[in-house]
Order: sequence, then structure tokens, then C-alpha cells
Amino acid sequence: MTILPRAFYSKDTVTVARNLLGKKIIRKVGRHKLSGMIIETEAYGHTDDQASHAFRNTTDRNKAMFEDVGMAYVYFTYGMHFCFNVVARAPKKAAGAVLVRAIEPELGIEIMKKNRGNMDLRNLTNGPAKLTQALCITLQHYGTDLTKNSTLCIADGYSPKKITASQRTGITKAVDKLWNFKIGH
Repeated sequence: MTILPRAFYSKDTVTVARNLLGKKIIRKVGRHKLSGMIIETEAYGHTDDQASHAFRNTTDRNKAMFEDVGMAYVYFTYGMHFCFNVVARAPKKAAGAVLVRAIEPELGIEIMKKNRGNMDLRNLTNGPAKLTQALCITLQHYGTDLTKNSTLCIADGYSPKKITASQRTGITKAVDKLWNFKIGH
């Protein structure tokens, strides 16, 4: 297992969102190891993206987007869900992050199912809130360095041959940006 280095995330946010497809999230929970291949992501920029949390500059919630690349940006939404992002941006940009929307579970599937209430495997991690619930990612992971071998990291995987790009999910601003990426079929 080769953990992705900080330099991987120090590129244009949209490029990193595409390049994360096929990579693996690894989560250690106690003595259990959970992992899955990233199959869907979304890029969020800064002043070039009205849908981004960083669009109006730094807040307590989004400050991770302005800090070192390769760090986790986890936020609470709708009063009940967590979403997991990776801070990523080109060196001359002030902020950016990639939302990890879905994974294909690989290791620890039974534990993930238990975390999700024994949900069917097809519906286990096909959304950012389901993903964080299955992998036990919470606000305690905000600011975690994903480039280190710790309880949460991202490792190399493969580069998919076909990637589809579309509008991001659930936004009302900057809908013209095709910054949602999925491994194509």
C-alpha cells in the first residue's frame, strides 16, 4: 500500500477530483480495517465557484480548505450527516477541496453494513453521508493528515480508463460546472 503524497493534492482541484477515482480510502477502526475504492468525487474551488464553501472566504467551518493540501475537511450538514472532503488545489490558489461522494467497499464490508444498519451492499456507500457513516468518519477527523499512515488515509489504486463528468449533485449555484466525476461503465 502506497499512501498518496502531499504533492498528489497540490494540483488543480478539478484534476485531483478526477485523479482520486480508483484510489482507496483506508479507515482503521479499533482492530478493524475498512477500505473502498473511490468511484465518485466532486471538485469545489474558491472565488471561481459560487457553490464552494470557500467562495465567501474563510470561516471556522471551512478553514481547512485554505490550509495544507492533503488534509481532511469534514463538515456536518442538514443537522445529521457528515461529508468527507480532501483539501486539494494548485499552489497559486487559496482554497479548494474534493468531496468524496461514493466508494466501492473492499475490506470490512460486514462492519460497514453494521454501521449502516445492515443495508444492502449496493446502497452502502453511494452518497457522501452514507460513506461517512459506513466508515465512521466524523468531525474528529477534521484536519487529519491523509498523507500519513494513520486511522484515515488515501492510498494509490488504479487509473480508470473511462471517467464521466456531469453537474454536481444538490447545488443551485455554478451548475454549469461539470465537476462531478464517476468511474464510467
